[in-house]
Amino acid sequence: MENFGLLSLLPPVLAIGLALVTRQVFLSLLAGLWVGFLILAGGNPLDGTFGTINGLVDVFTDAGNTRIIIFTLVVGALIALIQRSGGVQGFIDGLLAKLEKAGEGSQSRVKVELLAMATGLVIFIESNISILTVGTLYRPVFDKLNIPREKLAYIADGTSSPSCILLPFNAWGAFITGLLMAQGMDAPFGELLKATLYNFYPMIVIITIFLVIVTGRNVGEMKKAEARGTILREGAVPMLAGELSEIEMKTGLKPRARNMIVPIAAMVLLMPTFLIMTGDKGNGWLAALQSGSGSTSVLYATTFACLIAFVMYKAQGLLGIRDMFDLSLKGMSGMVPLAILMVLAFALGTLCRELGTGQYVADVARAYMSPALVPAMIFLTACFVAFSTGTSWGTFAIMIAIAVPLAQGMDTNVSLAIAAALGGGVFGDHCSPTSDTSIITSMATGNDHIDHIRTQLPFALIGGALTTGLYLILGFAGL
Repeated sequence: MENFGLLSLLPPVLAIGLALVTRQVFLSLLAGLWVGFLILAGGNPLDGTFGTINGLVDVFTDAGNTRIIIFTLVVGALIALIQRSGGVQGFIDGLLAKLEKAGEGSQSRVKVELLAMATGLVIFIESNISILTVGTLYRPVFDKLNIPREKLAYIADGTSSPSCILLPFNAWGAFITGLLMAQGMDAPFGELLKATLYNFYPMIVIITIFLVIVTGRNVGEMKKAEARGTILREGAVPMLAGELSEIEMKTGLKPRARNMIVPIAAMVLLMPTFLIMTGDKGNGWLAALQSGSGSTSVLYATTFACLIAFVMYKAQGLLGIRDMFDLSLKGMSGMVPLAILMVLAFALGTLCRELGTGQYVADVARAYMSPALVPAMIFLTACFVAFSTGTSWGTFAIMIAIAVPLAQGMDTNVSLAIAAALGGGVFGDHCSPTSDTSIITSMATGNDHIDHIRTQLPFALIGGALTTGLYLILGFAGL
């Protein structure tokens, strides 16, 4: 793979910078893509334009990308169905009734936010399922209590990837185990578990969310969001399109929480089932769970959740088959902007690999490392790679291949180096506007995507600074 050096940084930096400044994420991503393909085309504008078009088409040559995009559309159908059935309203009514008994005002807010946080942490099987569940279940309740959508997005995003990486009995663990195995480690999963003890960034993120909820103290844009008194900023563009966000319960129905809880619970429980089914069952169910296909499992689980909703609502006489199909199409149409955004983000990630962006950053950083600085530098490099490319798994693939041999060659704690690479990858999930995790968070919570990034970024930077400090201390201590 050809390395374009400093030029390889231009497309992701341009896309991210424009998105943060202009709030026009679609235009920003297209601009970054075009500039990147212009570089690949040797400066020929026509070839650069053709390359951009073909790059977008090539996104669908990756079955995993296609499954995630289809999953996005199916999620729209599921959300529309549970809204029209009265399941969402029933859940809201039941939860608010319990909160009224427990106390009003700020205490209710704290309890709901803590409950949302706990839900996100418990669902560690798959990050997208965690985000989807928290966003779908708690968005209506947060709205009722006038809690900003940005706060829900922060809680949903901040609990998904950290729980998946700290409890690696899932597709995340299988992927990382494979990367460690490629580095010649005899017990790769054991090495991953040892590294988890030093994976400070996701730990700090979880602790920070808890403290923010309990104390009510906020910083930066989140402080402004809490002070404005509305769930969305004036002029905000929620990721949920109008067709989806405006679907209401069918007139004459009795709200029942089970009409939402059962399909959502089925989706969550089916996820590990399909991970086992798509994994390598030769060494038992645990090995199959760790090696299963995350994109396949999440698509299967969401599709079956929709089918369960169809059967439930038809059996209760709530909705007809034709009505449910029409409603599903309407829900899918509300997710089209998100699907387009994901295509752009996937294309940018592929482009960065072609340009050698991540490898260039890693190589430059490696030239300036000393043994004591290795953990902190690996973390900071992984942070930048993840922020630039918008992919934590892509960052893991790049940085594990650098971190392990580098730590071994410089007599540094390998577990510490692995943890730094993994933590930096998760950092990118929280900060990059092109991260699929961030995009799905904005979708699931009905939030303006750039508002989500701008409000979460200060907390992520605080966590990143504290993590860097800890790695410097441990590095100089010779751990």
